[in-house]
Amino acid sequence: MSDRSHLFNCFSASALGQELSKRIATGSAVSCANVDAAGWAHLAVALRAETGRTVVLVTAQLKQQETLQQDVETWLRLLDVDTPTGFYADWEVLPHEDKLPHADALSERLETLQVLADGAAPVITVTPAALMQCTLTPAEIAHRSRTLRLGDRLEPLDFIEWLEEQGYEPETQVSSRGELSLRGGIVDVFPFTTTWPVRCEFFGDELESLRFFNPQSQVSREKIEHVTLSPGGEVGLLKRLAGPGGATLLEHLPKDAIVLFCDPGAVDEAAAQKVMEIPPGDRFHVEWIPLLHRLEERGLVRVDLHELDEGEEALALELASLEAFRPMEGRVADPQIVDAQRREFFAQLHRWRRQDHTVLVLCNNAGEQQRLEELWAEYGFDAEGGKLDIALGTLSRGFFYSPGRWVVVSDAEVFGRYKVQRPRRMKGRHAAAMKSAFDINFTDLEAGDYVVHLQHGIGRYLCMKAMPLSGAKEGAANIGHECIVIEYATSDPHNPPPKLYVPVSEAHLVSKYIGSGKVDPPLNTLGGKRWEKTKEKAEKAVRDLAAELLRIQAVRETERGHAFGEDTTWQRE
Repeated sequence: MSDRSHLFNCFSASALGQELSKRIATGSAVSCANVDAAGWAHLAVALRAETGRTVVLVTAQLKQQETLQQDVETWLRLLDVDTPTGFYADWEVLPHEDKLPHADALSERLETLQVLADGAAPVITVTPAALMQCTLTPAEIAHRSRTLRLGDRLEPLDFIEWLEEQGYEPETQVSSRGELSLRGGIVDVFPFTTTWPVRCEFFGDELESLRFFNPQSQVSREKIEHVTLSPGGEVGLLKRLAGPGGATLLEHLPKDAIVLFCDPGAVDEAAAQKVMEIPPGDRFHVEWIPLLHRLEERGLVRVDLHELDEGEEALALELASLEAFRPMEGRVADPQIVDAQRREFFAQLHRWRRQDHTVLVLCNNAGEQQRLEELWAEYGFDAEGGKLDIALGTLSRGFFYSPGRWVVVSDAEVFGRYKVQRPRRMKGRHAAAMKSAFDINFTDLEAGDYVVHLQHGIGRYLCMKAMPLSGAKEGAANIGHECIVIEYATSDPHNPPPKLYVPVSEAHLVSKYIGSGKVDPPLNTLGGKRWEKTKEKAEKAVRDLAAELLRIQAVRETERGHAFGEDTTWQRE
């Protein structure tokens, strides 16, 4: 990977960058104007690279947090530095509700706290809802964590007792985070801060073996020399504590941390909405205004990032949107209009380069990069302006920094399309270890088994087949894409049954057929309306059931209860 540090050094060396660093060094709050949302992640990484401090990005909503996290990771990868990141998640439930937070949320929170406890200076993203939620204090985190090393001496039963005290739940077989099991001299435990569960094998009281294993197949993976076990939960441990719930993320931050409030008005509005959901006197939350006072008392540097002009006192950083230069969003029927818009945008890139601007284009994959280079040459800019500086990386939007004379472009500007943000928990590093037991293992399927495609309905699995790539050069290796072949019912009895070829990259759209009874299900037809009607009926049945349950509950609330007499001697006997 080529060095992209000039994009960060350029900002730090500019007059605006130096003024921002100077104001941050004083420790007082800073207000910045004209900072488009597309530049928030870049600014955070630039501050982390220059100061070496922990940087926290506070954004109003979860979707924004996921987008920011993605952009931060892209910029750190381009900078080619080993800086940790933290996605401090919201519980998404209230402690008094009769359900626990999602295991992935607890994992993301405890991972972030562990990184801070290790003394690293990460870039952290957080919402006001998560920021107001209490967590274990730094002292509790240290007390309830433990590092195991090969050769350690400890009694397995004492070890099990210690794990239970930290919130781990005993199970016959470990399959989810926060669980443990004991079989003879083998202790399995799944910490919240490791990708895979850990198998600890004892010989007497000596820890003889440590290795990760797959929770679905229970097959061992790589051996390890040591592992740090995190607390086995958060909310459950907080409920055991007397008095207030504990600390917030702020108490875990170093005192020189920089906290960026991305669009402070939206953040305050989201915080106010969350405060309305918190029951009065709740000891697991700190309300927003007292939390801001805590931030000031700890001496953390607050930097407000406004997208618009905020007056003379605000520092105008001029990280501007490319909205005015982007091709028209949405579907355009006329291909000539699409081509004209794209050609004009490429001409703008060429003008920027002629004006000695640094232009960096980010593409999601090698295919997009190749297509971009082809278009650049096709429009004639290759011969006159040279090749574009292109890097692989996923960025939500591009932006323009006029004082530093550089432009960052994403595929959103080039192709006029915007990537749908995939839910973080479907692509995180824990996803492989936590695949659902209902996910299809296609090596276990046999020809003739029934499967369900989310869009097309019930079909019959035939085989896995490698399909050659179209447009491959003659004589070149053409391995192609591996596809799942599914057979559907024919709408015309004179024609053979149609087949659907689903790339394995879209295998999440296919699931096992789980039906009642021994009768084989009827196959759906491709493009038919029966599957859509089936889904509509299922949705209506769920809504009707929910309405009936609400009605029953309402009746229970309004009806006067009946007091029965005490049990008689006959009943007691």
